[in-house]
Amino acid sequence: MKFILISLSILALSCSNTKMVNNRSRATPVSLVADGKLFTSLYQQKSAEYRALCFQGYNIAALRIGNYKPTSNLPRAIITDIDETILDNSPYAVHEGLQGKDYQTSTWYEWTARAEADTMPGAGAFLHFAAAMGIEIFYITNREPKEQDGTLRNLQRFKLPFADSSHLLLRQFSSSKESRRQSVMANHEVILLMGDNLADFSSLFDKKTPAQRNASTDLIMPEFGKRFVVFPNPNYGDWESSLFNYNYSLTPGQKDSIVRDALKTYQ
Repeated sequence: MKFILISLSILALSCSNTKMVNNRSRATPVSLVADGKLFTSLYQQKSAEYRALCFQGYNIAALRIGNYKPTSNLPRAIITDIDETILDNSPYAVHEGLQGKDYQTSTWYEWTARAEADTMPGAGAFLHFAAAMGIEIFYITNREPKEQDGTLRNLQRFKLPFADSSHLLLRQFSSSKESRRQSVMANHEVILLMGDNLADFSSLFDKKTPAQRNASTDLIMPEFGKRFVVFPNPNYGDWESSLFNYNYSLTPGQKDSIVRDALKTYQ
């Protein structure tokens, strides 16, 4: 009898666990894009290789500053992106991915308002080094004006230099950063630009196809590691949006289908 009761208990537990799994499956159906971002976020949060790549980027940037010879009397400056260049937003991607969701504007606003993003490894030390060298830092981001308060609080939380409204250039009318870059360059000698997305560096990459992005990358190859410093972001960016032809209304199923068709394999 005791054996039968134990067996029934195990069976009940097994059925309960199966039900829990099935309920989770119904609530959060498998999505190649959403679940993939859990994996890329794991890389960003736990991989020593990701940490090393960040250090490598900032080390290169520091070398460029140290060896730079001014060519004018204009004040020197650096232009940097924020998200996945200075601040790590992987907790947001995880929060959404665990619910089977991708990026959503409303929840992104909630995340940036919290001002809880950590800095990327080495970001603070590099920015303070640049400021100590007499270099101004301009943060050009596609965060929106409504995100200004949370963004500044997040940067100021780590006492990052030049974290003020005059050095934070938010998106106003266009996602292209070209006019904002030019406004800085008009009055400063810009030593280098930093970002995780190629559109952070040049209008050559604004709303272009994957093939066009690759061709432009080859065209300006000498600039990488010299004037442009790129940081790793396998989670999101125009590399992904270009696959979807910048159509932000696609369903998860449509995105998954496009991703599968884009992948290279063998038979």
